[in-house]
Amino acid sequence: MKPELQQSTNAPESRNFTPPSPVDRSVYSSHYTDRSTLGGVSRHGNADTGRNRRAAGRAGRRAAVTTSAAPDTGTAAGTAPGADGAEPTPLRRGLTPAALRVLDAAGRLFYERGIHAVGVDLIAAEAGVTKKTLYDRFGSKERIVVDYLTDRDEGWRVLLGRHLRTAGPDPAARVPAVFDASRDWSAEHGAKGCSMVNAHAEISDPAHPAHAVITGQKRWMLDLFTGLARELAPGRPAESVERLARALMLLHEGALVAHGLNVFPAPFEEARRRACDLITAWTDES
Repeated sequence: MKPELQQSTNAPESRNFTPPSPVDRSVYSSHYTDRSTLGGVSRHGNADTGRNRRAAGRAGRRAAVTTSAAPDTGTAAGTAPGADGAEPTPLRRGLTPAALRVLDAAGRLFYERGIHAVGVDLIAAEAGVTKKTLYDRFGSKERIVVDYLTDRDEGWRVLLGRHLRTAGPDPAARVPAVFDASRDWSAEHGAKGCSMVNAHAEISDPAHPAHAVITGQKRWMLDLFTGLARELAPGRPAESVERLARALMLLHEGALVAHGLNVFPAPFEEARRRACDLITAWTDES
């Protein structure tokens, strides 16, 4: 029987899948606590030394902030301040009003024009702040890129958590809910496709601090699909679970790309149907 749009009426009450832990952003915090990384970023001379130290400290503290470990528990933080009446996400809670303007301006510009095509002068102008304020708040353009991607990731996880909670505990309903969440997210935030994929096209060097955010977000999604696949058929061999999870991930990522390129209409709906067919065939093998 195919997974339906709504939660199954005979969903086993014992199933309560906990999504994977979030990306530990402390893995790249060292890029901002090392003064040699920040030194020379600003063009204001030696007077920047103290400011860079303060910025590095703030950045290091922000890098340790993580999103909710269980986006489907009903306790995940909200998106931007005032959005849907929700609380701000962890990253945004730690930013001043000026820093939020910088983040919003950078996020819009990076997504629309590309990361390398946008400089700090334009970001500062769009945010209505001076370059001094920008560097005081972030320390470097690299830090802004990291926070831009982190901000989108946290917002996505909030929306995904809402869809998973609505779907209920049955994994046969929760897998399609992931595709529904991506459809809704992309309709509002993703006209040009996945921001992580787009960023990776510009940032492929693992040494770049944003690389950990990009690859970590995709690993998190794979872990999510793996957990859901495991709940679909407890006791199935790990290799079989892994194959299903990877297939679901490929459908999901393909839909993101097809949407961004406008290759054909309704890619998320198509991927959702294929995912349901795949789940039906896989569970029938059990």
